[in-house]
Amino acid sequence: MTTTPEEVAANVAVVEAFWAALGRRDFAAVGALMAPEGHYVDVPVLALDPGAFGPAETEARLRIGLEPLLAYELHDGPIVASGSFVVTEHSETWTWEEGLSHTLRFTSVQELADGKVARWWDYLDFTELMAAAPQWWLDHIAAGYK
Repeated sequence: MTTTPEEVAANVAVVEAFWAALGRRDFAAVGALMAPEGHYVDVPVLALDPGAFGPAETEARLRIGLEPLLAYELHDGPIVASGSFVVTEHSETWTWEEGLSHTLRFTSVQELADGKVARWWDYLDFTELMAAAPQWWLDHIAAGYK
């Protein structure tokens, strides 16, 4: 199936709105951009955790990791789009508490269908995240979101 330049541009616009909502920590808005069966996962832990499916689970998963942060800043990067896929490279500065922050680099692959994110797979150095995070946050996320 051929994707028109207008469809590719519309997909990019959805992804830009998605990242803008995440940057505001508007988790409900991010969830609303997911397809009903949309799949979100942090690829490094896919063998241990199947990720989130659909808007509600995506919102909950984001809340558990990002809501307790003292501050969160998303730094835009390049966007590459082809057909129904939009790939972004960006970084996020996570501040857990005063004096404790870390900037993580991500590559995100999103596949869109009917104006919604059907697949969102985040690629990051999970070991780097685990080494930077304080124990209270690790304990918090270990409890899970379901």
